[in-house]
Amino acid sequence: MPRDYYEVLSVPRDADEATIKKSFRRLARELHPDVNAHDPQAEEKFKEAAEAYEVLSDTERRQTYDAYGHEGLKGGGYQPNFQDFGSISDLFSAFFGSGGFDTAFGGTRMRGGAVQGGDVALAVQISLQDAARGAEVEVTYDATALCETCHGNGAEPGTPIVTCDKCRGAGQIQAVQRTRFGQMVRTALCDKCGGDGKIAEQPCHTCDGRGMVARERRVKVDIPAGIADGQRMRITGRGHAGERGGPPGDLYVVVRVREDERFLRDREDLITVVDVAAPLAALGTTIQVPTLDGEVPLEVPAGTQPGETIVMAGRGMPPVGRGRTGDLKVVVNVVIPRRLSKKQKDLMEKLAESMTEDNLRENEGMIAKLKRALAG
Repeated sequence: MPRDYYEVLSVPRDADEATIKKSFRRLARELHPDVNAHDPQAEEKFKEAAEAYEVLSDTERRQTYDAYGHEGLKGGGYQPNFQDFGSISDLFSAFFGSGGFDTAFGGTRMRGGAVQGGDVALAVQISLQDAARGAEVEVTYDATALCETCHGNGAEPGTPIVTCDKCRGAGQIQAVQRTRFGQMVRTALCDKCGGDGKIAEQPCHTCDGRGMVARERRVKVDIPAGIADGQRMRITGRGHAGERGGPPGDLYVVVRVREDERFLRDREDLITVVDVAAPLAALGTTIQVPTLDGEVPLEVPAGTQPGETIVMAGRGMPPVGRGRTGDLKVVVNVVIPRRLSKKQKDLMEKLAESMTEDNLRENEGMIAKLKRALAG
């Protein structure tokens, strides 16, 4: 069962003609494949919107639909059919004129005009230390560049560039087609000259007339200190070469930060876990803690409990841009000794016998204890 036309266009049932037209144009912009390439159903959704607009923008059809619904339209002989169109571009041309989507929404598409080159995306891996300090990495990739033999015009040096015999220099070809909407003129770029209106009489032997060749490129990328895993950097003008004098595309570098088994990262903070034997935690001790600058000593206060966190200020990751450097949070894992010798057992037994309630008393209440235990 087709969806309600008013629901498709997201307009109330009493919407006027201007509101219906505005809503349809908004949907057309959203559903055009050029801006909605991620949605494979965009073309079908546009056809649904076009059908709704065709009915609601026609006074007689709208009255019939309001009174009898979809069945009433069928009974009256209306049957939408968009299969006569070769592509969605033809559909846009039918509704918005020969300029299609660009003309409808204020853009321009000039025959033979400059075309910006495509973008290139790649990923690089760095260590957590490089992410903390910043690094310079060299990336290698393939991208199109202007052919040095023909300088991008596609013609063998010394040979002429002639008018395309298929479109006769127009860069476009048109075909008249009869559809249910009446006589439609389909306009498309010439597939022989690519819209230039001219072709090389003798194609360049280096690029086979394409005007472009693939080349390996090497680019040094400055990675800022504090960058996070998955962040993307844009290097302008390092993508594929543009056509007909157009600017080159951009290079996008996705930075992947390798995991460091010593640390967990929480934005600018780092978290590490250190083991401390129970007797040492009870007495207090000094331990060596890993940091991004190597191991440093850390004092563990007497009576430190399992799961307690000691914060080392400024030992974390730097921010990208403004802000403060993060902290290193050291989680103390109090380890109960195992495989005790006879002498150690005797000492532990004497210690156990000497324990009193005062040794176990804490300054925190039951709720605080539960919270700390659950957090660990």
